[in-house]
Amino acid sequence: MGSNQATLKGDAEEGYVKLTFNGDTYERTLTRAGNSVTVDGDGYIDDPEVAELFAFLLETNEARRSVARGDDLREIIMRPVDVGDIKNRIRELEERKDETNDKLTTIEDRKTDIPELEQQRTQIQEQIKDKKDELETKENEIEESNRDIETGRQEQEELESKLDELRATHSELESTRRQIENQTQSITSLKQERSDLEADLADLPETPMGDHQHLETEIETLRETRQTLNSQISDLQSLIQYNEERLAEEDYEVLDTLDVADQSESSGSPTDELLADGDDDITCWTCGSMVERDQIEDTVERLRERRQDLMQELNEVKSELEDLKASQREAKQQQNRREEIERNLADIETELESREDQLEALKSEREALTENVESLEAEVDDLESEDFDEVLSLHKEANQLEFEIDSLESDLEEIEEMLDRAEDLREEREELADQLADERTKIDQIEAEAVEEFNEHMEAMLGILDYKNLDRIWIERVEQTVREGRRKVEKTAFDLHIVRTTENGAAYEDTIEHLSESEREVTGLIFALAGYLVHDLHETVPFMLVDSLEAIDSDRIAQLVDYFEDYAEYLVVALLPEDAQALDNDVTRVTAI
Repeated sequence: MGSNQATLKGDAEEGYVKLTFNGDTYERTLTRAGNSVTVDGDGYIDDPEVAELFAFLLETNEARRSVARGDDLREIIMRPVDVGDIKNRIRELEERKDETNDKLTTIEDRKTDIPELEQQRTQIQEQIKDKKDELETKENEIEESNRDIETGRQEQEELESKLDELRATHSELESTRRQIENQTQSITSLKQERSDLEADLADLPETPMGDHQHLETEIETLRETRQTLNSQISDLQSLIQYNEERLAEEDYEVLDTLDVADQSESSGSPTDELLADGDDDITCWTCGSMVERDQIEDTVERLRERRQDLMQELNEVKSELEDLKASQREAKQQQNRREEIERNLADIETELESREDQLEALKSEREALTENVESLEAEVDDLESEDFDEVLSLHKEANQLEFEIDSLESDLEEIEEMLDRAEDLREEREELADQLADERTKIDQIEAEAVEEFNEHMEAMLGILDYKNLDRIWIERVEQTVREGRRKVEKTAFDLHIVRTTENGAAYEDTIEHLSESEREVTGLIFALAGYLVHDLHETVPFMLVDSLEAIDSDRIAQLVDYFEDYAEYLVVALLPEDAQALDNDVTRVTAI
């Protein structure tokens, strides 16, 4: 599946496993290298961390053990959630929303100009009509007084042709000036953006990619250390609990040898301590030798101290692991940001070159058009005469008015296009607002969903397994005030509640320490199931693995397996032969490998 939680038998130098699933084959090889084991090959999933928490429920599984140890359950559930990524997503959405708001504001500002522009256009159109009427009257007067009608007509036609050409050239020149202005503004904006990006780039520290691999190696080492410590603590807890129960019951019959590997740094194993010579007549339940009771109690106390030391070491490892993961995330974010800025700077340079080339071409075109206008105006002046002065004046006025109308109509068309975009921008803004709301409440939603899943499945499981006088186990989300540095902040915590009833039917709240081993195991498994569902592992990890159910009686194991198989495509459970007998006959059984 991709996890590195695998071991080789003591007498093996190499081992392999192969999975064929949905037409694809995955094979991984484990090779012993000194005191360590290397893993080669590609697993089914790229990042197994979430699956190791909530899908691979072996004896040392952290989610499963966290309930028994009284760990921070919220931290376990929320560990796979990348809070930094959510904050970055919120910042990106807010920036996009601000840009959309700016566009809408611009549209709304321009919208107020429309009535005034339309009124101005109407006035100009009326002025044109008046001028054309006046022009027509003047032309009639000229025609009556002009003896050389044919010559006058020819001159007038030539003049009108030159005026039309002059108007068209004026219009083209004005359009070119606008393009130059737009290109100049765009270049200024691009240079400012380039300056801002260069400043952002200068603020980013250099982060060689090799450092990321170094962090990954340290993180993997700490994960292995965490797993080892969890295993050692679990073994010690089992040993301590067993001895405490034997001491409390004062049942000292000789039992089978308890094979527990002591991971502590004491001078001898727990068995050696229990075998110490003594004058008391207590029979050691580990090996059958006679030892003093005080000596057994002293040994158990030393085991408790060792367990506490390991717990402290585990907490330190967890803290260091979280710090390294935060450093890794920050380094990756900085590297991604650097690459993004460098790409943007390259794009800006390319666009600047293109726009500057276009600007130079437009300036050359403007120069040519200006010369053309000057030439046409000179030709028009040459064609003017006293008889046509008034007519020419009217033509020029009409020409200017028509040009202004074209310009105003162009502005109106642009505004109307912007208004058409306004509705799309409003819909985009609403969609961004919805996405922002989802991102801002995502952590709260995950927490609420995790609590709901646990409470629902825990209630159903207790109803099925029918534990004596155990009414309810449930999680409550509470807000706690904690200190972070010099500040006090509100943080969410998960409180686990256990409700029992007395023989008289009175309800009271109990603690996790008073649950039986079977009840604790079931609670831990249900907590892991809640994480499996909340993080949608059923969609990406079709296998759920369960091991070490010996603390639960066989009938309840069968009911537990029957319940869990509804939530995983493939449920793989390791059972002792006597426990497996209680399962339905239609389950697939692997009895030998």
